[in-house]
Amino acid sequence: MSEEYEVPSPHEHVLEEEIEGERKESKFTQKVALMTATLACIAALVNYQSGKYETAAAHLKNESILKQAKASDQWAYFQSKSVKAHIDDGFASVSTDPGEKARFIADNKKQSKEKDEVKAEAQKLEEESMKLGEDSEANLKPHERLALAGTFIQMAIALAALTIITKKHWLLWGSICSAAAGLVIAATSFAAALSSLPG
Repeated sequence: MSEEYEVPSPHEHVLEEEIEGERKESKFTQKVALMTATLACIAALVNYQSGKYETAAAHLKNESILKQAKASDQWAYFQSKSVKAHIDDGFASVSTDPGEKARFIADNKKQSKEKDEVKAEAQKLEEESMKLGEDSEANLKPHERLALAGTFIQMAIALAALTIITKKHWLLWGSICSAAAGLVIAATSFAAALSSLPG
């Protein structure tokens, strides 16, 4: 019995190697594309959270400015009450008419009492303004870190796309390193934000 042996031609051998290389490249491309899609989803979440902190910081800063403006108004009112009290005190000291003198003294006491209330309100508004300013700054820290994390993740996405386009597999290592840096920064930012929550 004779057995037939098929000996592949050099052309078939090269063709099989090309097909095998294309399969490997296709699998590699699919893996990089999957990584890119995953990173894009993570970047969207990181950017959303970063924007949330930025919006909260801007809102708190606006509230702080508003409270400071109200405090400035109260301090101006306090000054007017002080001036009015000093004027009443001056008129009371130079007045010779006992009825007029009593009216100026009563008005001075009234202005002094109101002045103390206005001062207390101005100080309260200043404290609220400072607290809101501190809260605003506290919201900016996670925003800045998350924005940095989002930037690293976006760089990773760009490097992954360049890897596929140029077929330079070494670019993937840059993408992986950039993604890792972004993920670590995002994770530490989220952990810090969660640990600072009350309760």
